[in-house]
Amino acid sequence: MQRGGRGWRPWTALIWALFAGVVSGQIRYSVPEEMSVGSFVGDIAADLGLEPRRLVSGRARVFTAGGSEYVGLDREKGQLVVKERIDREQLCAETAACSLSFEVILENPMELYRVTVDVLDINDNSPVFPKREISLEISELAVSGARFPLESAIDPDVGLNTLQKYTLHPTDRFNLNVQNGADGASNVEMVLQTALDREKDAQHHLTLTAFDGGKPQRSATVRINVVVLDANDNAPVFSQRSYKAAVSENAARGALVTTVSATDADESGQNIQYYFEHATSAAKALFSIDTESGEIRVAGDVDYEKHKQFKIKVKAKDHGGLTDTSEVMIDVIDLNDNAPKITIMSFSSAVSEDAAPGTVMAMINVQDLDSGDNGRVTCSIDLNSPFSIVSSLSNYYNLVTDSALDREQTADYNITITAVDAGNPPLSSKQLLSVKISDVNDHAPQFEQESYNAYIMENNPSSMSVLSIKAHDADWGENARVSYFLLDGEPLASCISINADTGVVYAVRSFDYEQLKSFQIQIRAQDGGSPPLSSNVSVKIQIQDQNDNAPQVLYPVQSGGSVVAEMVPRSADVGYLVTKVVAVDVDSGQNAWLSYKLQKATDRALFEVGAQNGEIRTVRQVTDKDAVKQKLTVVVEDNGQPSRSAVVSINVAVADSFPEVLSELTDVARDKDFNSGLTFYLVLALAAVSILFIFSVIAIVSVKIYRWRQRRLFYESAANLPVIPYYPPAYADGTLQHVYNYEVCGTTDSRMSDLKVARPYSQSSLGRMSRSGTVQRGRGALEEAELTLEQKPPNNDWRLPPNQRPGPSGAGPRPEEAGAGGGTVGGTGPWPNPPTEAEQLQALMAAANASEATATLGPRYNAQYVPDYRQNVYIPGSTATLTANPQQQQMPQQALPPPQALPPSEAPKAAPTPACKKKATKKDKK
Repeated sequence: MQRGGRGWRPWTALIWALFAGVVSGQIRYSVPEEMSVGSFVGDIAADLGLEPRRLVSGRARVFTAGGSEYVGLDREKGQLVVKERIDREQLCAETAACSLSFEVILENPMELYRVTVDVLDINDNSPVFPKREISLEISELAVSGARFPLESAIDPDVGLNTLQKYTLHPTDRFNLNVQNGADGASNVEMVLQTALDREKDAQHHLTLTAFDGGKPQRSATVRINVVVLDANDNAPVFSQRSYKAAVSENAARGALVTTVSATDADESGQNIQYYFEHATSAAKALFSIDTESGEIRVAGDVDYEKHKQFKIKVKAKDHGGLTDTSEVMIDVIDLNDNAPKITIMSFSSAVSEDAAPGTVMAMINVQDLDSGDNGRVTCSIDLNSPFSIVSSLSNYYNLVTDSALDREQTADYNITITAVDAGNPPLSSKQLLSVKISDVNDHAPQFEQESYNAYIMENNPSSMSVLSIKAHDADWGENARVSYFLLDGEPLASCISINADTGVVYAVRSFDYEQLKSFQIQIRAQDGGSPPLSSNVSVKIQIQDQNDNAPQVLYPVQSGGSVVAEMVPRSADVGYLVTKVVAVDVDSGQNAWLSYKLQKATDRALFEVGAQNGEIRTVRQVTDKDAVKQKLTVVVEDNGQPSRSAVVSINVAVADSFPEVLSELTDVARDKDFNSGLTFYLVLALAAVSILFIFSVIAIVSVKIYRWRQRRLFYESAANLPVIPYYPPAYADGTLQHVYNYEVCGTTDSRMSDLKVARPYSQSSLGRMSRSGTVQRGRGALEEAELTLEQKPPNNDWRLPPNQRPGPSGAGPRPEEAGAGGGTVGGTGPWPNPPTEAEQLQALMAAANASEATATLGPRYNAQYVPDYRQNVYIPGSTATLTANPQQQQMPQQALPPPQALPPSEAPKAAPTPACKKKATKKDKK
């Protein structure tokens, strides 16, 4: 537009679009050459039916295989604009149809459009003659009609804008003849009209003008100087009107292409010289002709990709100036000298492992500048990979996924793309692409173990580490970050916590083995993916026992101010069972194995205690010299490390009758309390005597008035009989699992009545009754009546079936079923059967008489005749049961001694005071 085209106005672009799908669409535009940079080419967004924002989001860009981008893309407007000045003559030379081809690429998703821009010629070039002046030598013998070729003007434009006509001035001697060749080239010849006369005009000057057909019209002129020569009436003649030759590209310099020859009939015809006429600059640079021999040789580097064919005019001139012309056509033979060129147009270096087969990873352009089979290229990739390469358009390939991907098996791939042409030998090129597989959360965390077991010692400190749990996730990054949680709804969530990052399980509080021996929790491991995946594992935590509980003495009961004494008759033989210390330890295992030791004794030579069963027995025969009062201190020690112990004191009375025991015990109580203050005892004795006197009077009157209501009093005086205020608890480890409590109701005539078990009482109800119960008995009835007991069958609601009796091995045979020779029940045998109601009543009566030192003594029962049911105790941690006293087992069990066996005694006084007791004792001694 700047050269000779100043009057041109912007052309209207001729636009048409051809669509063939999203990937293989083609569109064509036409623009004139020499448009200014930034000029509008076409609205590609509208022509493709795309929104402008799609060009922006898809990062649309122009890809030109040749490297020069004449057309650019304005993403914001969706328009194609001129990016670089377009010179059709420079771009396409003599080719009439000139066009530019490029591709427009969009991503997300990938789309490819081929765009062709036809460059229209404008009359921007004037015709140009190769020389400013043309010199011709013409013999004067030239006849009319002789032809003299002239150098044609050159106009790079095409169509109407190229050369259209020539004019010659003056035309008195010569005329102009213009002939158009088959290839469109013009051959200009000057034809002699009239004979020349050197003697008249030795030289002739003419002007040759060339005009093109553009608007405005352009022209060029050249001056022709004609020199008239002396007689030479024969011109050289070529052997052929045209020559054809072929030369391989990359041929060596100096290689012979062809040879032209001409002959002259004159005698001076041997001096013919050969020249290139109207040769292009490229032809002159690549070929040369020998002026003497007419040999055409290679003078430069011939490249098929640049020039496929050359047309060169050769002129033969003799010494007289006569000439002839011929045309030489040289074809360039293609060699496979160019390897395929691989261009990555678009590439995604990362792909998700859940990508579907057929996902496009890369767009590839492959070009080979050779022709024919040398330019036919095939593209391939490595085998044994989940990718494949498919052809989309001519010379375009897509790298796509061929099968499912798994990042956990292969995290990345190195793909080698190989392009091979069909030449002989074939040439190839390679391109390496690295593809990384991005992770998808497709694996749940996996624990190292299917389940976990942990052990923790009781009394542990808070925040103590119990165990560490580890789970692994085969995914990567955030998808592999594992967090640990306790499952919702865990009942022991307040006791256990877990570190969410490390999986370390901590104890929130201290555990007690006696309350909780083991428990199980569920822990969840969850990754950080979206959505998250998780797995659960079961953790069993077992509490280990410590020796943190001292033994507890169940019998004898240690009360605050009462004196409990065991009576041993002076006739007791060696091995006589005095009593039995019953203790339990709520610990387990070795910590609950108990041993008994006699720590202190008034007479160590008289008593011993069983190390395993706690039985206190006589070592030798009791004599009259032995003191009535014997005090024993027994230590109960467990087997823990360190061991714990409990101490119990036992008072033993060596006597044959209760008065003797009572006298001794009263002296003991008096001596013990005397040091506390004489005044206190005097006041207490006076008050007691007064109260007892009033109660005695009231009792005598009441007995006489209400005797007829004896039956009724049986029901009203139910709460007046005390019970033992201490009951062994029921332990969860198997020791004393069942507790039997009874309510005993008695009246003044209860000795003449039957004993009935009303209902089983709980420990709490018995405790309330034991605090308010008192002993009320009539003096006369105790001396005269004899207590007869009738055993009633127990209620089935609370009676244990035979197969559920307590013991380490279930129920066993009853003592009477085992035979009289059974004697001792020991080893690992079952516990004895529960006692009958009558036996339990006797034990209750004996305990009540022993625990209340100030109560009125009833009939003088011998403790030897009371069955000892304290042996029915299982020692935790031991497989043995306590051994019964052989002497006791051989003695017949009866409710009370026969009346004739009881020694005569006076009726008991009604609640005597300590002072009264003292006087009575002295009287008895007298």
